[in-house]
Amino acid sequence: MPGFELFGDAERNEVHDVLDNGVLMRYGFDGMRKGHWKAKALESELETFLGVKHVQLVSSGTAAVSVALAAAGVGAGDEVIMPTFTFVASFEAILMLGAIPVLVDIDDTLGLDPDAVERAISDKTKAIMVVQMCGSMADMNALKSICKTHDLHLVEDACQAIGGTYNGQQLGSIGDLGCFSFDFVKTMTCGEGGAVITNNPDYYTNADHYSDHGHDHVGSDRGAETHPFLGYNFRISELHAAVGLAQVKRLPEFLNLQKRNFDIIRDELSKIDAVEFRRVPEGGVESCAFLNFFLPDLEIAREVSSEFKAQGVDACFHYYDNNWHYVRKWEHLKDMKSLFPLSEEVRNGLNYLGSKTFPQSDSYIARNISCLIKLSWTEDEVRQRAQLMAKIINSAV
Repeated sequence: MPGFELFGDAERNEVHDVLDNGVLMRYGFDGMRKGHWKAKALESELETFLGVKHVQLVSSGTAAVSVALAAAGVGAGDEVIMPTFTFVASFEAILMLGAIPVLVDIDDTLGLDPDAVERAISDKTKAIMVVQMCGSMADMNALKSICKTHDLHLVEDACQAIGGTYNGQQLGSIGDLGCFSFDFVKTMTCGEGGAVITNNPDYYTNADHYSDHGHDHVGSDRGAETHPFLGYNFRISELHAAVGLAQVKRLPEFLNLQKRNFDIIRDELSKIDAVEFRRVPEGGVESCAFLNFFLPDLEIAREVSSEFKAQGVDACFHYYDNNWHYVRKWEHLKDMKSLFPLSEEVRNGLNYLGSKTFPQSDSYIARNISCLIKLSWTEDEVRQRAQLMAKIINSAV
């Protein structure tokens, strides 16, 4: 991760094919495009790789989350339970639908704590959104059981976890709907793009229509299509899909490189008694996009993070002091700083954030360091990096 590190002839050829053909939009212009359908081809490739019946490409991972929730009927005043550790897009996508994000603690998987989820369920809860952060998973069996008991939708944000599996299933394919991002820094990139995946034909139809102004996509004449319901524009372009079509065919290559580099660093750090790794639930296999480990306390984690930067160990994140990925620095959400008026129902629903604390989440995020695993490193570079990381950690502990 990320796939742009290995751009080459495959990506250039697919993009040139679109430019030569001249049709950049994914829908319509059937005669002009002469059978060239990059988005459709990428959807088919993803269905095979992810083992699902339906894939709907959209313009971003954020769009994928909004479209997935909308496809399941989540809307104004509904509550969606989500983790304190994720990207800001998670609550943005919920708020965009007029729904209310209900933040709950994570556990040592760095994913949703099932007990915290259970305590947060109310008569307004419509969905649980599990986020497979940094390439690994929460306790999916427990979360699925909770959803079944309470008749809730399980929406799986696997934007950072393509290639990870749980009990043999691809992450993203376990919930009722799954979401992926193909932005510039993901393992597989389109430059910008995302996908909603599902095995439910009704959810797929909803996602297909909703992401293109409600068009029903019936027949070959776009002007004759009807609008069964309201929708918006979350379309991907053929140019972005072309990049993704080249990248998805290279995913096994990318994932093997990620695992090699991940394993080298993990093996070196595992020699340090003070280092603990995130818990991976039984049956889970990480995508290896990030290596996450815990240090003894906040002070040591800050010291190690600072020294990593000073000595050129890049792309390692201490999320406790990060304003994109952890609730502690989401002041714009807590203070409800919105350009457009939020409904009274949403404002009332978010009031809890003014006083609620998350000591359990703090205890994990304060001690956690998350290191991006790059694809472009040579094996020698990874070994040198791992040895330097271990030296820095040993000096701090």
